[in-house]
Amino acid sequence: MPLTAGIVGLPNVGKSTLFNAITNSQVEAANYPFATIAPNVGVVEVPDHRIDRLVELFHPKKTIYTTFEFTDIAGLVKGASKGEGLGNQFLSNIRLTDAICHVVRCFDDNNITHVENSIDPLRDIEIINLELVMADLQTVENRLSKIERKAMTTKDKDARQETELLKRLKAVLEEGKAARTVEVSDEEAVYLKNYNLLTTKPVIYVANMDEEGIMDPASNAYFQAVQQYAESENAQVVPLCAKIEEDLSGMTTEEKDEFLNDLGLPHSGLDALIQKAYAVLNLQTFLTAGEDECRAWTFTKGMSAPECAGIIHTDFQRGFIRAEVYSFEDIDALESENAIKEAGKLRSEGKDYIMQDGDVVHFRFNV
Repeated sequence: MPLTAGIVGLPNVGKSTLFNAITNSQVEAANYPFATIAPNVGVVEVPDHRIDRLVELFHPKKTIYTTFEFTDIAGLVKGASKGEGLGNQFLSNIRLTDAICHVVRCFDDNNITHVENSIDPLRDIEIINLELVMADLQTVENRLSKIERKAMTTKDKDARQETELLKRLKAVLEEGKAARTVEVSDEEAVYLKNYNLLTTKPVIYVANMDEEGIMDPASNAYFQAVQQYAESENAQVVPLCAKIEEDLSGMTTEEKDEFLNDLGLPHSGLDALIQKAYAVLNLQTFLTAGEDECRAWTFTKGMSAPECAGIIHTDFQRGFIRAEVYSFEDIDALESENAIKEAGKLRSEGKDYIMQDGDVVHFRFNV
């Protein structure tokens, strides 16, 4: 399944503008190996200069980047956890995502009304965070009412252990804090994953700024407030201008590069957001290259070579023999696999090898 992030925020903070930019940048269905794309889902390619370089060297018939899926969540208002507005729809959609991109308005514009009638990023953040906490509290209380009875009547060890975890979660959530702040053991982590709590998901705060503010985010008081809040949560923050992102989405690669250069921006905000999402989800990329196809594959940091082989096909993992590996840096410098071999840079790795970001690999297997 694709990696997913839910885009959340109060009404009129720029969430829809950002999603428009994403959908305009959406990969063609022919390059998207998953199910039909829903109307509120945008799938974008993960930018990777390494794939671009491999294409220059191998001239493949087919090029496939990894993809990231963004889900546009219905605008949230106070009381969403109790069903206000489209709250129930909001909560059901966000439970299915891997991470949360929380869009916060960091610009003044009298022509764009704010649901709270003033610009205050910290207040906006806390409104949404509280709704997520309250929704999780309801989930925890519902589960606790069931499992606690079992723990008392049957003296079941697992039920008692789960009850203790739920009580700790309940206490923290009642204080308005996120469930991710609760320390859990490896055994408890299994229970916690099953609850699919909203406040256990990693968060990236997206500071939506105007065209002037994005030129120097560090000097913007609104952005400074969001950054300080994110740091207090050990969360990531990405400054971007949703309007600029929407403009960029309709351009060719060359036009986009020229436009960003004219603005003095090193890269688009969407690209930065994707990279941050990869970081918070502990993701890396290995590569396969040849005349038929150059492709990027996403894996979780710490996975072994057989596990990564299984990402391509389960038969690759089942019949794994070895992985023939070289680094992207070596192929970039030496420019051919023959040169890689002659320089002694091609390695043969076994089942215990932990894949590294940027590994170029050929898997050998026998089923």
